[in-house]
Formats: sequence, C-alpha cells, structure tokens
Amino acid sequence: MSSVPSSLTDKAQSFSVEGAVVAVAFQKKAAILIGGMGEALRIEGEAETRFTLHDGGVLDVRGDGKRLVSGGDDGRVVELSAEGEVQVRAEHKGRWIDRVALGPDGAVAYSAGKTAYVLPAKGEARSLEVASTVGGLSFAPKGLRLAVAHYGGVTLWYPNLVDAKPDLFGWKGSHLGVAFSPDGRFLVTTMQEAALHGWRVSDGGHMRMTGYPARVKSFNFSADGKWLATSGSSEVILWPFASKEGPMGKQPSMIAPSSTARVSSVACHPKDPVVAVGYEDGMVLMARISDGAEILLRAPDGSPVTATGWRADGGAVAFGTANGSAGIVTF
Repeated sequence: MSSVPSSLTDKAQSFSVEGAVVAVAFQKKAAILIGGMGEALRIEGEAETRFTLHDGGVLDVRGDGKRLVSGGDDGRVVELSAEGEVQVRAEHKGRWIDRVALGPDGAVAYSAGKTAYVLPAKGEARSLEVASTVGGLSFAPKGLRLAVAHYGGVTLWYPNLVDAKPDLFGWKGSHLGVAFSPDGRFLVTTMQEAALHGWRVSDGGHMRMTGYPARVKSFNFSADGKWLATSGSSEVILWPFASKEGPMGKQPSMIAPSSTARVSSVACHPKDPVVAVGYEDGMVLMARISDGAEILLRAPDGSPVTATGWRADGGAVAFGTANGSAGIVTF
C-alpha cells in the first residue's frame, strides 16, 4: 500500500439513496446501495437502476456476491438476484423481519420475533422458536447449520435434522450479531453491553473480549480467519484467531486510530489483510493489518458511516452514510 497515494478520495464516485444507507453490497461487478426507506440502487458501469424492495423500513440485509436478501418492517423477506429480479421469498403480515442470513446451496434464513426460519432452495421451510427475540443469524461455512443469537447465548440448529435437538452455547446477557470464523472453529457474538463473546465450536470453550468504550455494532473476520476486526472504539480493534485457542489470553492489536471519532463500520478485504474502516464523523479509510498503513477514501463531513463492503474480487469498495450519501472506489 506504500506504493500508492495516501488518498484516493478523487477516485470515489458519489451516489445517494433515500434514508440512511443501511447496507452496501456487490453482485458480480454491480454495486448495490440499500436505503433505509426500502429503496435499492444498482450501479453497473454507467447504468443506474432503482428498485423498491420494501414498503417501509429495511431492518437487515445480507449479500453473498450473487444474491441479496433483505428483511423489512413490512413483514417481507425479499431477494434481489444478480439479474435484477425482485422476489418475495416470505411474508408475515403485521410482523417485522428483524434478521436475515444467506447459507449454502441457496438457503435463506430470517427471523420474526422469537422464531427463526430457514428456506432451503428445495423443500419445505423449517422454523425454530428460541427463548427470546432473535438478535442475529449466521450459517456455518460448511453444512446447513444455523447459529441463532438471543438472550442467554446462541442456539446451533441443524434445520434438516428434524429429530436432532439444537445445541445451546450459553452466556448470560443479550447477544445480538453473530458470526462463524471462516474455518468454522469459532463462533462470536456482539452483545448489548460493550463486549464480544465467543465459543470454540468443538467443545464450547468460552472467549471473553472486553475493554470497549462503546457497544460493538460492526465486526468482520479477515479472509484468512486470523483476525476479527471490530468497531466500538476510536480505532479498529483486531482480535487474534490464528491459534487453536483463539484470542484467549491474548491482547488485541489496534490500527487506524482517530482522535475525533469512533469507528462505526468495518469490512475486511475478501483476499488481502486490509480493512475498510468507517467512522462516526464520516471518514472512510483503508488500513493494512500488518503495519497499519492507511489510505483515505472519504474525508469526514459529520455524517456517520453506516455501511462498508467489498466486491468479491477486491477490486472495489463501497460505503454509505446516515444521510443517504454513498461512494464507490474502484481500484
């Protein structure tokens, strides 16, 4: 990164959507910007197409480079294909679709209240009710296994095994976002308090990650699984996950410090040890994990960065803010 300019702000293309940018994603070469009021803007080259995904607020969005699935307060689960087709995958009138997740072989998961649902590509939908409102959903990297975060821990569920009892990984408190490490060995949640909690999937061994001045709202594993990048502080906190013990007994590393604002969004490069970092003052940086070298992608303007995301080949990064402004930098 040292051989390129320290600022690429002049390369950023600017766009806007209605409401806060709740998510950014890519489908092959096309960038997708999702606004909080139900609108999606698809950008491919010079072509811009706008879609209406929801009649109301968008509550959660996930993309895997091909599909994009969203849940809204209109009770709908909507899928946007790479061909630009909008399909309603499920509808629960009068309910909010709080969380969504994408799984292997075309599977989709979503939640409404205390119930998690899995829609396989073929076959019937499955459902599981947990102890409290679902805080987060994540599919394991291999096999159809879903992690359902809720108050008191995470339930691991095999929706295809009808008679199998789900496993509970317990820890007191309210668990929100949840993610598996890329190799599937670790499971990590963000919490209502200013902390993360983790487990070794093999034996349920606990990992407690604390010391944050604010709640962690954004977290992402590096492509090689060696680091977990997190928000919640004025710099990116990187927890080490290379060893079989994960971060247990180890101190985190820190990169991309700011003297004026906290980190609000992190997204790890899909191939290289690099993190796109958004801040509450609107600044976006690209930072290298190994030595903390930085490149400015967006100058601060006071509007918090609400979303960051990479194209699958690492050739472009997108970001959006609370006032609906967004940018895309292509390398």
